[in-house]
Parts: sequence; C-alpha cells; structure tokens
Amino acid sequence: MRNQNSWWDRLFNHIRQHFLTDDQPVGVHFQNHFRSQPVPQATNTPVQDPSAKYVVNPQDLPRTVGGKLTLFVSIIRKLVLIGFVTFLLIIGLGAGIGSGYLVTLISKEPIPTYTSLKNQIEKTDQSTTLYFDNNVPMDRVLSDTKRIRVNFDQISPYMKKAIVATEDENFYEHHGVVPKSVIRAIISEITGYGTQTGGSTLTQQLVKMQILSSETTWKRKATEILLATRLEKHFSKDQILESYLNVVPLGLNNQGQNIAGVQAAAQGIFNTNAKDLTLAQAAFIAGLPQSPSVYTPFDQHGNLKSNLKLGLERKNTVLFRMYRHGDISKKQYLAAKKVDLRSQFKNQAPAPKAHIKYGYLYNMLTAKLRTKLMHQLARENNIKYSEVQHNKDLYQVFSQKANRMMSEHDYQIHSTIDKNLYDNMQTAFAKNADLLGTTHHTTTQDPNTGATVKVTEPVQNGSVLLDNKTGAVLGFVGGQDFKQNQLNHAFDTLRSPGSSIKPMLVYAPAVERGIIGSKTMLADFKAKFGKYKPTDFDDTVGNKFVPADKALEQSLNIPAVHLYDQVLKKVNPRKYMDKMGLKLSNKEYRELGISLGGTRNGFSVLQEASAFSTFANQGVHVNPYYIAKITDVNNHVIYQHHTKKQRVFQPGTSYIMQQMMHGVIEQGTASSLTYQLDFDYKNAFGKTGTSNDFRDNWFVGSTAGVTMATWMGYDNLYRHNYDLDPDSTETNQTTWANLMNSVYQTKPELLKEHTTMKRPDTVNAEKVLRRTGTLPGSINYEGYQSQINTPTTTSLFFKTHAKPLSKHFGIGGKDKNYRLFWNNYFGADNGYGITQYLDEKKAKSPSKRHTNGLPDSIIGNYVPESSNNSSLSNSESENSFTNSMVSGTGGTGTDNSEPSLPANETTESPATPATTTPPAEDSNSSKVSDSLSDASN
Repeated sequence: MRNQNSWWDRLFNHIRQHFLTDDQPVGVHFQNHFRSQPVPQATNTPVQDPSAKYVVNPQDLPRTVGGKLTLFVSIIRKLVLIGFVTFLLIIGLGAGIGSGYLVTLISKEPIPTYTSLKNQIEKTDQSTTLYFDNNVPMDRVLSDTKRIRVNFDQISPYMKKAIVATEDENFYEHHGVVPKSVIRAIISEITGYGTQTGGSTLTQQLVKMQILSSETTWKRKATEILLATRLEKHFSKDQILESYLNVVPLGLNNQGQNIAGVQAAAQGIFNTNAKDLTLAQAAFIAGLPQSPSVYTPFDQHGNLKSNLKLGLERKNTVLFRMYRHGDISKKQYLAAKKVDLRSQFKNQAPAPKAHIKYGYLYNMLTAKLRTKLMHQLARENNIKYSEVQHNKDLYQVFSQKANRMMSEHDYQIHSTIDKNLYDNMQTAFAKNADLLGTTHHTTTQDPNTGATVKVTEPVQNGSVLLDNKTGAVLGFVGGQDFKQNQLNHAFDTLRSPGSSIKPMLVYAPAVERGIIGSKTMLADFKAKFGKYKPTDFDDTVGNKFVPADKALEQSLNIPAVHLYDQVLKKVNPRKYMDKMGLKLSNKEYRELGISLGGTRNGFSVLQEASAFSTFANQGVHVNPYYIAKITDVNNHVIYQHHTKKQRVFQPGTSYIMQQMMHGVIEQGTASSLTYQLDFDYKNAFGKTGTSNDFRDNWFVGSTAGVTMATWMGYDNLYRHNYDLDPDSTETNQTTWANLMNSVYQTKPELLKEHTTMKRPDTVNAEKVLRRTGTLPGSINYEGYQSQINTPTTTSLFFKTHAKPLSKHFGIGGKDKNYRLFWNNYFGADNGYGITQYLDEKKAKSPSKRHTNGLPDSIIGNYVPESSNNSSLSNSESENSFTNSMVSGTGGTGTDNSEPSLPANETTESPATPATTTPPAEDSNSSKVSDSLSDASN
C-alpha cells in the first residue's frame, strides 16, 4: 500500500482537495479557486470514511487509481495556466511600475503650448543661434544643410504616399505612438538584440528632429512619446506629414551640401520641384531617410558616385511597399521599377561660399559649445574626455559630431559681448590699423602642396575690455583682418608679458608683505645674480637709488629684480599669481628674469586684463567669462556661468598699487595717454610692457569700472623673426586710447571715471626723506654726525611703517653703491645718477651729465620710450633736493664731457663739518623731463 506521507501522495491529495472535487473543466476549477467561490457539491453522494482525511467521490476512484497519466497531464495543464497568469500579473506589475517611472521622468517637463509646438515643427532654419548681450541676435551657426520649405499642396502625391508606405504605413491609423513598437524598441534597448527594429512613427521622428536634443536617455524617449501624442492632438495628419517632409534629412545634393526636405532634394538631386516629382523620383527620395549617406547619389564634392546600385535598389523597395500598401497599381509599380534614374541626376556644381560677419566672435562662441557637446558625447559613450583629447582620430570624430549637432539643432549661445561696444571698437581700431607698423610681404612654401606662395604678415593686435566687478568680457579686438588670419589674438595666443608682469608678480606681493612702501628706495646699479646680469632699457644702468613708485612708473628693470629677489625670501609668489589666473612653473618662479616677463609660454590678452583688474576690484579677482549661458532646443540650460571670486590682495595693497600705477599714466612710460584720452584719467592707472627686441608690446589700464589690455606684435607664423618698430610703445598706447575713447563715447557710465577708491585704514601715510625713503634722522658721514630732516615726501605703507634712517637704507645695492650715494649727497661730483651704457657702441657723446641724480631724459641722441617730454617740477621729482654742505647749496650743473664713473668711490671729506640743519629745497630749480630708460618697458 502506498505510503500517504510520500511527496507524491501529499501533492496528489493537495490537488484533489483544491481542484478535482467534481467533473467541472479545469478552467472552471481554476476560476472558482481564484474567485474563492465554494466548491459545488458532487452529483453523487460521496463515500464518507470516518478514518479517512479526505472525502472521496466513488466516480473519481478509477481515475485516481488507473488514470495517473490523465491526472499528470491535467496537473501540468493547470500549472502552465498558473504560470501564464503569474506571468501576466508580473507583466502588468512591470507595466505599472514602468508607466509610473515614465510619468515621474516627465512630470516636471513643461507642457508646450500649441504656438510653441507649431513654431518648432515648422522651422526649417534650426542651427544654433548666437547672441550678443541682452539677447541681441548676432548670427546663426553655418549649416551645410540646405532646406527649402514648401506647402503641403506643393508636394507630389507620389512623394506623400511613398514616405508613408516606407516609414510609417499605419500613419493615418495611430495616434502618434504604436505601443507594440515602443515595447519592441524597449526590449531591444534592454537586451541589446534587435536594435534596428525601430519603433518610431513619423510623428515621433518629427519630434526627434525638431524639438528634442540628441541625448539618448529614457527621459528623452518618454518626452518623445508625450510630445508625439500632443502633436497628434493639436495637428492634423497632413500638417504633421507636411512638417516631416520639409525637414527630413535626405543626403547630399550636387554641390556636396547636406539637404533636408523634399523641395531641397528635388532641386538638388533631380533639378525639379517637389510638386513635379515622378513616381520613380519620389520613390528614390523616400528611400533616403533610412540611410542618407549610403543611398545618396552624390559625394561630399557634389560628384555622382560611381556605384549607385544601393540607392536604386532602395527605390525599388519603396515602390514595392507602395504597391503592397495599395497606393499604386501593379502596372505603375512595374513601369516605375524599370526607370533608370542615372540620367536624371543633376550635374555637379561648386558650393557657394559662406560669409561670417563677426568672424572672431563667431569662432570663439562656437568653440565653447563644441567643447561642451564633445564632453556630452564622451559621457554618452562612457569615455573620459581626456581620452578623447589624446586620441586624434577620436577627437576628430567627436568634433565632427558636435559640429553636426550645432548645425542641426537650435542651441542658443548667450554671450556677454555688447554689440555697440564691439562694433565701435572695431571701427576705432580700423582707423589706425595701417599705422601699427611695417607689413612684411614674402614668399614661403605651402606645406600641403609644396608650391611657393606669397604671404603677408602685418602687425597684429589683440585687445580685451573687461567689466571689473563681474569679469564679463564686454568687447575685444581679435586681429587685423579675419579673412586673412583667423587666429584670435585676444584669447588664443600666448605672448611674453614683458614688464606688464611687474605689478602682479613683484610690486604688489612686496607691498602686501610689508617689504616696501611706495617710496622705498631700490638699487639701480650694475648688478650680477650668479650668471644673470639684468640691465635697464637699451643695456643701460641708472647708477642711483630709485623710489619704488618711480621704478615702477619708469619700468626700470634692475630695481625690479632686486625687489623680486627679496620677495622670494618672504613669500611664494605663486600664492598670488595662481589666484589671478597667471600660471607659471616652479622653475620660472625661481628664475629672477621672470620679474621682467621672461616666461616660457606667456599669457593671453584675456589673462592679462583679468589679472590686472584685481587691483581695480580692491584686491579681489573675478574669473573672466564671455558666455553667460547656453540652452538646448528645449530652452534647457546646459551651461550657466557661475561667478568665482577670490581675494588675492588686501584692499590696502590695491590702494597703494593704484596710486603707484597712476604715475605710469601721469608722468611715466604711458604719459602720452594724457593728451589722447577723452575722459578724465585722474583715477586711471596702468602698466606698459615690452619684451626683448620689441617682440611684444603691451599696455594694460584700468578705471574704476573697466580694464582693457592691448597687445601688438607679429605672429611670425612662417619662421620669420620680425620685431616691432622702436616707437611701438606710443603706437600701442594710441591704439589703447582710441579703443577706450570709443567705449567712453558709447557707454561713458561703464568707466566710472570719477569714482575714487577710498584709502583703507590699513594704509599708513608717513613723511619720509625724499632721497632715502626712510624716516628723518641722524647719519654719521666721515666722522661727522649730520641730522637730515628734509626734503620729505609721503610714502604709503600697508600695515607697516617707515624704517629709521641708516646708511644702507634701500633694497639691493652694494657697499660701494651706498658710498657713492652718500658722497654725492654731501657734495661730491662722482657720477652718481649718470646713466651708463654697458654696450660701448651705444654710448653717446656728448651727453648730459647730471651730478645730483636728476633723471636722464635724453642721453646723447637717445629718445626715451615716453617721448612726449612731459615735465615735472623738481619739487615732485624724487631727486630734486639740495645737498647739505657747509660750503653752500650744491648745483645741478652739467658738462659735455664723456661720463666716466670712477673705479673707486669718491671718499673726499667736506672742508668743514656738515650742518645739523638740513638745507632748504631749491624752489627755483628748472623743470626737467622725467622719462627714464626702460629695458622692457
């Protein structure tokens, strides 16, 4: 007897109890079970065995005992049914979850209005739009896709039927989406199989082409479905089909241009109009959307392909589908199938040349978007952008895709460039462009063809105008002529900054760290730092001590090197430079020549302007930018500028630097600006810069509102070594003045010309001796004690104070230099302050010799950089004072003898002890020019 505790018996009894209590069909039992209805009573009275656990129907006994096979089949059928129902429940649950997920994805999507949808599906010019500031349209990204819009009634009936039969045969039956196709596409996406099965209706394709971006995400797919159903609700089938036929990509035309829309295809392929297309021609065009690059009859140059087999076979496939769909008769099908279209294709023609009005700006803005899109493409392909950058082939592929996206989708780039400012700056620059310097004409070998070609190299210019507070680029000049040279000299070239680096790298850190005050004396004597021997302009040496503000004002080199040597001992300048966006290597920082602008790579004009604006912004650097935001085709922001501010210098340091650099304009190397500017320059400040051999020339200047940097030089693209003319400093300052005047005439409020920075409490103004930069005091000279109290001047210090008087009062200089100074101070005519030429060939004779250290305005026939010969009274000159001697007041006489510096310092003692009362300043001294030599300007 079978053991009822076996697994088989337990299974059998369980099934008997729940499903096999009567003769009803299995489906009924299943239904009753799941409905929780009571099991109907059997027709026959069951046999009740008191000891039995279950009630058994006698009629079932033969089936139970002798019909095990039948029972097994019945069980299997029931289990399959249970499994199928379970599967349906899971599918339903999954569909519910999926629907909820899709609803969540698009719940925050704005519902487009009818007008918005209509504008988007009907637009044919859909390339990226570029804007000036305040949403002023500038241009559209050049598109190599030609589109010509036509009305629905201007399209051949054959064309309409062909595209429907080929791309969406149920177009007139569905409501924008075919559920089974969507499910098939989703399964293909998840499993990775059957990815070519499709799933998009014509309505969905229209949404993808005209409304959505190219991203491949579930959210985009969900949005596509939503918009497709909305289109079907608001527009007729004919309206949707009309829009589709006007924008669908259809390969290349006979000029090698991409074409979209049936009118452009009809004209560009068959030299006819959309309404006149024959059945065979319509079928050929209708076959193109599946793979335009494969089926198009032309190559990228507009030449007819040698192998047209695939395109013609595709035409026959379209004809068959039209016949199958009932759009044409069998006779029409066979006749059109026999048509050979080779002779009907249009002859090749050259493509028209594109015109860009704002070339430099156009390239700058599109480059930013291209990079953004390439980052997006890299993410979508799970590739690091750094890999794209280092793989030439991959970079080219992604760049081409990004270009296509820009030309086919209506991204919007909103720049910070003010149109009126920009236009007027170009006009102001063009007026004097021919005066920048010599234009060189030569020949060179074309690297691609090897042919000899003529080339022209003019002096180039790059200028950038920045808003100090926001960092926004308001305008710029990219170069001489965009048609001749597309290199943007304002943003894309790196050039040696020359002495324009001195405020950021040398003087401001020195002020910040309390190394100097504005009148601290710096040595300008012949010096040697290891193998490095700096000189001032034209290989000269000043042979004197110079106040810091005058050294900066006249852009002297040797004092700057001495000061930088001290800065390196107190602080790492990288601390300041990196925050201003000026990147240098550790090796460069260790080289003293960097204090004169001897960089490895150099800086761009934008970088210079941005760093310099830190002083106008009270020591805070604001990152520069020229794009405010970028939006995609749905007006979603894909890039938004976020202002980044960093404090570089304290307000007190910035105040002192502004005061020191105002002198550059007032009476220094940029004093020619004083008679060229239309606005009040009393609050303006700036710095000049010239690299070796006049290779580069700079001027960077600020008002309270704006900063503008201007550079000029040769590109030397063809391995030439052209240098600027010696008067390039004045030329560049004239360019800067013209550009700033144009800004002032356009928007005078931007300059804030009358705004003055209030002196911070951290700035100490102290009276110091004019010749030593120290506090008045007593000095022992040749055994005699002398009290020196005047002449004095005001020196500005950040948090620190003036130092007491001492023999070694300055920064830099050797013992013999200080002895030379003190001997001269007490009356010796020893050559102190006489500029010395280190190159004997450049030494001029006769020359003017100033025995008391007055500035050297003209040495021989040398004309200094600032040639306007602006005058200063001796009361304002750092060297205008009388010598304290018991024999009387020293004079300022000159002689015409050759300057000859003694091999040994003069140690001549005064005839009688020096007085303890300082002499009065000579108020009747003659005026002299204060234009000093500047080695790197």
